[in-house]
Amino acid sequence: MSVEIREARAADAEKVIAYTKTIGGESDNLTFGSDGFPITVEEEADYLESVHAADKSVHLLALMDGEIIADGSLSGLPRRMSHRAELGIAVRKPYWNKGVGSMLMQKLIDYAKEHDIEIINLEVRSDNAGAIHLYQKFGFRSIGKSPAYFKIDDNYCDFDIMYIDLR
Repeated sequence: MSVEIREARAADAEKVIAYTKTIGGESDNLTFGSDGFPITVEEEADYLESVHAADKSVHLLALMDGEIIADGSLSGLPRRMSHRAELGIAVRKPYWNKGVGSMLMQKLIDYAKEHDIEIINLEVRSDNAGAIHLYQKFGFRSIGKSPAYFKIDDNYCDFDIMYIDLR
């Protein structure tokens, strides 16, 4: 499997929007469903360029044959939290358990180390064993739970709060 991982840029905006709608419909692990985000291509392009311009933030795409199959991001925090970033990662369901998440995670951790990000935080559904396993494999550990983090229809989902200290 030949996967290209690169930074998302404004020219990717239309593909990113279509991708979010696809992955949103493939699982209930994300903050959005098959409707994706209510955002225009221009707004997404502006967002991607603002991430690119930020000192401690990055949005990576994993592509196969030009199709986005996964993405991952680090969002750097401001001021007294500038040594920290929040991580988000998603993989298209047909590519779960094929190493794509690990490839992205390694690139994100490498980026963090190169940009003086010392601590990475994330939240993950407590019943998402595959994602939790991935995070633990890279050294993340659970530091608590956020009860009823999601409400999907009438069902509540708890989330684990995880972090890694790269110091």
